[in-house]
Amino acid sequence: MRIAITGGKGGTGKSTVATALAVELAKQKKKVLLIDADTDCPNDHLILSIKREKEKDIFQLMPKWDFTKCIKCGRCKEVCRENAIVFVKGRNPIFVKDLCNGCGTCIFACPTKAISKDKQIVGTIYSGKGHGIDLLTAEMRIGYEEASVIVNGLMKFSSKTEKNYDHILVDTAAGTHCNVISALLGCELAIAVTEPTPLGAHDLDLILKLCKVLKIPAKVVLNRADIGDKKLIEKIAKKYRIEIIAEIPYKKEILEAYSKGKPIEDKSIKGIIKDIIGG
Repeated sequence: MRIAITGGKGGTGKSTVATALAVELAKQKKKVLLIDADTDCPNDHLILSIKREKEKDIFQLMPKWDFTKCIKCGRCKEVCRENAIVFVKGRNPIFVKDLCNGCGTCIFACPTKAISKDKQIVGTIYSGKGHGIDLLTAEMRIGYEEASVIVNGLMKFSSKTEKNYDHILVDTAAGTHCNVISALLGCELAIAVTEPTPLGAHDLDLILKLCKVLKIPAKVVLNRADIGDKKLIEKIAKKYRIEIIAEIPYKKEILEAYSKGKPIEDKSIKGIIKDIIGG
């Protein structure tokens, strides 16, 4: 079973819940793969004190111009949806590589074959083991901006071995952008972790709307449940007819475990597992 741990808003405790669930499932003799798909700032290895080893680099397709063949028609600019190509009539195209997502449309559209394929390193995939689980994570190269390319590379790499596991947990990034969508695709369930605050409720609404569009069943976990207005979250859950399956309290023990690189232990984690898989 592939389960996404998501939530929209950053800082709600997605990684804390994801790592705790992975460790608890491993204690139940399940073979677990934890995928940290927050490629901007992966931290599951820090929470679990797992040493990472490099697996491979992730490359992105990049166009390369041969201006001896270019007829300055501007066709490459016309087909570029990311506006990564600047064209002024009578001049050679100007390529802004930071905006390119590697789709390759300009290469196919060029009538004189003046654009060829090139590539650049955009991220790196790492693996590690600890607490009875396997961890896969990826990290975006400094200066690169399009995280979905890294997530797609990570998920493609993980697909080679996913059949060896009972459960795959995907810890997504915050938000509802392309990188989160890439991490959610193929998941059978989404656990939306949120907090009882106005921002928590706002972003929970967004992520549940996204899950509805993607046709992924979702459940809600309310973190730091006793420090805000729980009714804000209950209202959103009712709107989408989704159950709040667990409430995690604001506890000093959880804070201490997090700061020491240890997975949290709380009865709510076992409750989540019992709800979603009957463990």
